Amino acid sequence: MHRTERFSFEGANGHKLDGRLELPRYGSPRACAIFAHCFTCGKDSRAATTIARALAEKGIGVLRFDFAGLGGSEGDFASFATQVDDLCAAADALADKGYPPELLIGHSLGGAAVIAAANEVPSVKAIATIGAPSDTDHVLHNLGDGIEEIEMAGEATVKIAGRDFFVKKEFVERTRGQLQEDRLKALAKPLLVMHAPTDELVAIDHARKIFEAAMHPKSFVALDGADHLLMDPKQARYAADIISAWADKYAPEMDEDHVQRPLDGTIRVETAGGKFAQWVTTPTHRFIADEPVSYGGLDDGPTPYDLLLGALGTCTSMTIKMYADYKKIPLDHVAVELEHSRDHGEDQKSDVEGGDKMIQVIDRHIRLSGDFDEAQRKKLIEIADKCPVHRTLEGELHIHTTAED
Repeated sequence: MHRTERFSFEGANGHKLDGRLELPRYGSPRACAIFAHCFTCGKDSRAATTIARALAEKGIGVLRFDFAGLGGSEGDFASFATQVDDLCAAADALADKGYPPELLIGHSLGGAAVIAAANEVPSVKAIATIGAPSDTDHVLHNLGDGIEEIEMAGEATVKIAGRDFFVKKEFVERTRGQLQEDRLKALAKPLLVMHAPTDELVAIDHARKIFEAAMHPKSFVALDGADHLLMDPKQARYAADIISAWADKYAPEMDEDHVQRPLDGTIRVETAGGKFAQWVTTPTHRFIADEPVSYGGLDDGPTPYDLLLGALGTCTSMTIKMYADYKKIPLDHVAVELEHSRDHGEDQKSDVEGGDKMIQVIDRHIRLSGDFDEAQRKKLIEIADKCPVHRTLEGELHIHTTAED
């Protein structure tokens, strides 16, 4: 479950950069990350969207954005050095929103960029790379023979992966010769290196060089069977699962002490977002209640009547089990099925008699398993009607409401 918000910010060169912030559907993220996309890809690439949304479902907010000159972002096609500066600008923009990034994730050249930016962002605790090159000169090979024209004329249009890109000499100058090995040695932050052994665009040897240059703690995961762009959604989700599990140590689950617990055994219910969703908080548990899609909800949790029937069903089963244990009746299993409806016949009778009473009905079916006789079965069914929730529902119940200013 996630929600997507537009997130635009000013890049290092003053250009407006277009991004999307993937967040958990309800509540605040337990941590936040920035995803740097691959060379010429963009924020809407398969890897960027799949991984960002999968992490959001696990409670980690992720900003994915287009580097300058790509997608919805302004400016010229960004050099490597500009990408690093824009990552720092993205981190500042997230921090201003109250989400200082703890995690940087980079795909292909984006992986090299997050390594370069990591020590420039104080809030970052860990870095993960996917199919990253060990040196930035590797990227310049994509320019082919066009690099000579760029250096002589100062600019040129080159074809990369079947698309035309206008590239200036500054791009070459600010991409070539970046000291990635020195940056890795000075990283001083946990690093996760992920790479496909059969990657045809960035050979697995790049992963070896990155891993060897980095100091501990460092980890390596082989994305067996994946291609460079992670076009298979299963491979992208697998990468997200690995990143999420690895990041738990550096971006732990939300501290439950931060959740305000109701006092004196009361239950607190409050809006969670969406049309109907509600947070239900007990002294020891917290969960979402919602309505089904057919009613306009998102079906992210049980409905109010699900909870009502669940209360009766669980109390019924508990009471039967407790009685069987007390009487030493060999009861193995209890199953209770419930359905709520209106008794239309009784409704009609009430209407004819001039009343306005709506007759509510709960049908309860109890199935018992065990080595007991018919008399014991009958007694167990009788005891079901004595469960506390049953008595509450059929008793004279008054609900007192007070309004707080």
